[in-house]
Amino acid sequence: MQVKCTICDEINELPDDSFKAKRLRNRRTYMYLCDECYERIEIKTKARHATGKFRLYEENKEEDEYI
Repeated sequence: MQVKCTICDEINELPDDSFKAKRLRNRRTYMYLCDECYERIEIKTKARHATGKFRLYEENKEEDEYI
C-alpha cells in the first residue's frame, strides 16, 4: 500500500497486512506521518513540555445533578 506523508508529501510503501495500513484503510480520518516527521514532532513536543509553560486545557463542563 502506498501512503503519502501529510506534512512533507513523501510517498512510502507499507505492507498490506500491517496495523498502520489497516487503520488507514478502515478509518480515513487517520493521517500518515513518515518517520522523520513523526520524530521531529515528538522532539519539539517534548521540548515544549520541558519548558513548564505547556498546559493542556480541559473543558469546564457543568454537571447536571439529574443525569
